Amino acid sequence: MTSPVLYWLRQDLRLADNVAFAAAAARGPVIFLHVLDDGTPGEWRMGGASRWWLHRSLEALGTMAPLMLRRGAADRVIAEVLRETGASSVHFARDYAPWAEGLERRVKAACEANGATCHRYSGYLLHEPETIRNGAGEPYRVYTPFSKACFAAGEPRVPRGVPDFTPWTVTLAGDRLADWDLLPTRPNWAKGFETHWTPGEEGARVRLQSFIEDGLAHYADDRDRPDLDVTSRLSPHLHFGEISPAQCWHAVRAAQARAGGKLDRAAEKFLKEVLWREFSYHLLHHWPTLPLEPFRPEFSAFPWSDNPEGLSAWQKGQTGYPIVDAGMRELWATGIMHNRVRMIAASFLIKDLLVPWQQGERWFWDTLVDADIASNAASWQWVAGCGADAAPYFRIFNPVLQGEKFDAKGAYVRKWVPELSRMPDDFIHKPWEAPRLVLQAAGVELGNNYPHPVVDHAKARDRALAAFQEIKGTA
Repeated sequence: MTSPVLYWLRQDLRLADNVAFAAAAARGPVIFLHVLDDGTPGEWRMGGASRWWLHRSLEALGTMAPLMLRRGAADRVIAEVLRETGASSVHFARDYAPWAEGLERRVKAACEANGATCHRYSGYLLHEPETIRNGAGEPYRVYTPFSKACFAAGEPRVPRGVPDFTPWTVTLAGDRLADWDLLPTRPNWAKGFETHWTPGEEGARVRLQSFIEDGLAHYADDRDRPDLDVTSRLSPHLHFGEISPAQCWHAVRAAQARAGGKLDRAAEKFLKEVLWREFSYHLLHHWPTLPLEPFRPEFSAFPWSDNPEGLSAWQKGQTGYPIVDAGMRELWATGIMHNRVRMIAASFLIKDLLVPWQQGERWFWDTLVDADIASNAASWQWVAGCGADAAPYFRIFNPVLQGEKFDAKGAYVRKWVPELSRMPDDFIHKPWEAPRLVLQAAGVELGNNYPHPVVDHAKARDRALAAFQEIKGTA
């Protein structure tokens, strides 16, 4: 009997365009193993929203291939499966998280101890972190030259289809997905997720197709409009590897070619966003402390405030600033937040409330279905002004002006902050300035059914700038 081969699924929950799976499928009957390893990431174990997505994604994948599910340290589980099956080789895609390299070394040792060969393949990026370097041979610290280098490196590899494969049919002990308790129960805070998302490889394919047909043409002009559905919403599918960045890249290139140049601006803008994800992972690989420590070390001395009340108001969408509250409520209800609003909400927490960016990062880690350790850390540090390619600290978003610019008619706010739904456009982003009769006509009672602003933005801005001055000379 031909020995089976073990394919260890990680953040690559798909069958198409999957280099590690294709290599395993070419060698013999495939054991599909997914391990729930909460111990290895330590404090970065998956948050609640990600666990919901993982459950649904594994359900979807299980309809296409027989999955063996086990819980525990991945290297120990792989060693157990090798002993139980006599598998001749182990195949997996590389990860770039701070704990991944050590885990992969332990997996290799487990393979060697059990007489199996170990094969690691390129992971879920277009370019491996070792391949994109500046003229001095060093990793890029700024996004724009990084993206130019990626474009100059040529088009990514062409995606591949699903290979022919034979699943290993011998029944082994494993966990039931339901026993992992990945779904919330009482209360079921994820009940709204089901109407917004279809996790899994097919859901990712449909989402990409829908974006290309309905959103891509408007992407360059309207991607900052949270009231419009023109963004791709592919980030959770990319994070869990239900679709590869190469598939997204070439699908957009094909649409661009079909349009005869009409989509050039839109395609370029979208591909640059794909490369921001790429840049974040390259940063994380070269600077693994990115999720915890400021990239610019002078920010270690920043005089943050101890502000649990402000943090709680922000988390609940009760800051009194409608665009911020709308974003935080969208996040809680759907597991995602529009990217422009993420920047506004993050700036408010950091600059207006002087809450450390790491606390916002943690909240997003638990509540985002696309909680991605690289993009999450890099983006929070960008807003904070302490990261690579950072916005200057003194760039402080005014939540009223941002709302008026990107949600001019207040449609986004009215959707997620229904207590303001009858406010006129002139005051939808600043209800505290509305005359008493206007508030009464809209049914708004500040301090009762909608909060007063938790902070005066103008004063908060001055305070943030003064705090920045304290560290300015420490670089």
